[in-house]
Amino acid sequence: MKKNCLECGEPLIGRIDKKFCSDYCRNSFNNKINKESKNLIRNTNNRLRKNHHLLTKLNVTGKTKVTRRKLLDGNFDFNFFTSIYTTKTGNTYYYIYDQGYLALENDYYLLIRKE
Repeated sequence: MKKNCLECGEPLIGRIDKKFCSDYCRNSFNNKINKESKNLIRNTNNRLRKNHHLLTKLNVTGKTKVTRRKLLDGNFDFNFFTSIYTTKTGNTYYYIYDQGYLALENDYYLLIRKE
């Protein structure tokens, strides 16, 4: 019984369990199947990278106070972060990898870097 490539339909030659005629067809097939989930992951990672880059740029000393407006002007997205840390006193720090921020009064944020 002849089998055909799942991507291009060409007849397969070789192993009995072979599904694709080439690496190109295998990659193309799998990329089509995983397109939506990969796009979500790619977009999330890009947003995290942009947030991290902005915090790193604004927080050169390791501990800086900035306004919410300054973060928003840099296109910071508060919906994307990698972890949350709540202190014993109830303060909640949001982290993007090693860069964190804490909401203060009057629309100010304390930016910190995890050592």
